[in-house]
Amino acid sequence: MASAAVLRHQPSLRSSNIIIKTNTTHKISSRRLVIRAAAGNTEKMATEKMGIKIEKNPDESKLTSLGVRTWPKWGCPPSKFPWTYESKETCFLLKGKVKVIPDGYDDFVEFGAGDLVEFPKGMKCTWDVTETVDKHYKFE
Repeated sequence: MASAAVLRHQPSLRSSNIIIKTNTTHKISSRRLVIRAAAGNTEKMATEKMGIKIEKNPDESKLTSLGVRTWPKWGCPPSKFPWTYESKETCFLLKGKVKVIPDGYDDFVEFGAGDLVEFPKGMKCTWDVTETVDKHYKFE
């Protein structure tokens, strides 16, 4: 383990200043997980599963820099419907909970209030809104 050797030889390096990235791809479930530990022991986690990227509780500074609060809003009561992304969408959920099942998969991706989510252009999926959703969204 090269990273462990680096830590042993640099004892002044503190874990709160380390960025840890772990990319693991499983052919069966098409999952890739990226873990980030930020300075000040504030842990942030972003995941990518079946092409959908989710960042849990992003910093307000990130939301501001993206202009999230100026994006249009969309809401939906509990329901289930097919959807195709004609372009990349980034959205920030203000409330609610959703399961998205990409076409060709038996698994789903779940996200909810406080999550910043990115869907790739061309994705076909089924949205299963399990709790009423309000979100800001942007298509690119």
